[in-house]
Amino acid sequence: MKKVMQTMDGNQAAAYASYAFTEVAGIYPITPSSPMAKYIDEWAAKGMKNIFDVPVKLVEMQSEGGTAGTVMVHWKLVL
Repeated sequence: MKKVMQTMDGNQAAAYASYAFTEVAGIYPITPSSPMAKYIDEWAAKGMKNIFDVPVKLVEMQSEGGTAGTVMVHWKLVL
């Protein structure tokens, strides 16, 4: 298989790595913010799958606390 390389900044690299290992992504898009939420939103809208060949469910929250809660609830379900 041919390797595909892409140049990306730290925000895109962090978003890419986290997207690869998650099933549910809770985002709280604020301005100004890092572009990480934008990348996750774009990839989820395109149906990009994670490394487990599963599409990532995107949940856009209304507060930072809601986003943290989404992550904690998902973790408790996994454990």
